[in-house]
Amino acid sequence: MSLVVWSWIFLVIYIGGMIGFGVIASRKIQDSDDFATARRGYGPIFLALAFSATTASGATFLGFPGMTYEAGLAGLWGLVYPAGVYTGVLLSMRMISTAGHRWKSRSMPEFLGSRYQSDGMRVLVALASLLLFFYLAGQLLSGLVMFEIMLGLPAFWALTITSLVLLIYVTMGGAHADILTDGVQGLVMIVIGLIVVIIFFTGAGIDGGFDAMVNRLEQLDPNLVDVFNSTHPWFHSWWSAAAQFIACIPIGFLPHIGNKLWALKEDRQRNQFVVFAATFAFTLAMLGLGGVVARAVLGDALLEQGQNTNQALPALFLHLFPTWLAALTGVGILAAVMSTADGLVVSSAQILSNDLYRRTFAPRYRAHLSEQELDRRVMSLSRWATAGVLIACTLMAWLFMDRNVALLIWTGNGGLMAAFAGPLVLGCLWKGVTRAGAYAGLLTGLVSFIVLHMALIESIWFEDTILYTAAVWLEGEAPNPMSCASLAELLSVLATWLVSLFTRPLPESHLTELFPPRKYNPQ
Repeated sequence: MSLVVWSWIFLVIYIGGMIGFGVIASRKIQDSDDFATARRGYGPIFLALAFSATTASGATFLGFPGMTYEAGLAGLWGLVYPAGVYTGVLLSMRMISTAGHRWKSRSMPEFLGSRYQSDGMRVLVALASLLLFFYLAGQLLSGLVMFEIMLGLPAFWALTITSLVLLIYVTMGGAHADILTDGVQGLVMIVIGLIVVIIFFTGAGIDGGFDAMVNRLEQLDPNLVDVFNSTHPWFHSWWSAAAQFIACIPIGFLPHIGNKLWALKEDRQRNQFVVFAATFAFTLAMLGLGGVVARAVLGDALLEQGQNTNQALPALFLHLFPTWLAALTGVGILAAVMSTADGLVVSSAQILSNDLYRRTFAPRYRAHLSEQELDRRVMSLSRWATAGVLIACTLMAWLFMDRNVALLIWTGNGGLMAAFAGPLVLGCLWKGVTRAGAYAGLLTGLVSFIVLHMALIESIWFEDTILYTAAVWLEGEAPNPMSCASLAELLSVLATWLVSLFTRPLPESHLTELFPPRKYNPQ
């Protein structure tokens, strides 16, 4: 049978499974809090699978291999990103989990609003979180690529099917559907990650194995076997390698990822959860190895006009595997796309239904509603918001169809990660962060990322000054969203710290609740 026939068979099984999980999840939902967070619903191993799968996204399966296809061995510096993610989780998880449960937080904007006792902070973070629409558009674009390759569908129908599948199971089950499907999809993704590791170290598809693969890369372009690739904006220097770590420190607390921390069953399972999640994440990062192999096997074919490097890993599978196995692994890549997209849909819908309606609009204009009636309306709005978010992001994916998936995703989450660095990461470590300091860090990080990534600082302004060399360097870093995010995050932390030193602290009783004094144990 052909690839298209096998793909349709596996796709029908996959979609049936996802909708089935949506039905199961719908039976777990008792109220709008269940829909938003699945609070204390899952054990550490299954939740770690879901967490790492959501973090990985279509960028790991399509965008990252596309980058390593372009950059060669230097692209493997991208393997350090899980270290950044789980360093951030270790630094901040205890407060987010403990205080979030105490306050019954349903989203990261709501958590930050409670952390700084500020409705304005909650609304500002919620509005900034709308940048994640770019992230979701990137995931839908990844789904489009897979449906085009596997099913031979036109782009319009490929995008439509991706969005409809998400709409059905997320609307039914909310956060429970998100976690249940992501846990299962995460397991499939890890199996594919291990397959890619074997392919890389055996040099599959190249006569002569691993050494012959490296020699082939050098023949294509000597830059492909250098420690850094001076021609690639993401992997050209020590700083670009360090940025892979720094930029990802806040990524575990983006709204669609951080809300999963509240789904862990017991607080004593936190360390176990982090160990499993980090292990799974490093395995998934190995998918970048596939892009290197694809460059050696396929040559420069995907760099030609009309081709797209996002197709590096699927194209490699089609080249190496029997048709049925290529189709099956293609479904695994689709699972990666869906595992992040569903979390983004749930968290984006909560921005509208929880942060803006339940916590901002309702107390002022619907204060007469009973708790039960308010919860019913929030639940209904959550489902309608899910549909609205998907429609908007589907249109965005169509408009940005020719962009690299990883670049599109970082356009969305880079600014938000930079904004979170000061108020969230530093705010979980230092009790001295004030409300004004949090605002300063949030705005500094967000604005700095936009200014840097859009190259709004021109070196010509500083010609014949001591700042000229720095301005030229910043211009060169503009195409690298990780570099821009890292710089903006450092500025966010600096602004948060400086402003907090000179502004009024939060009430001591609130700070004691957040940072309880350690009990002295003489033993």
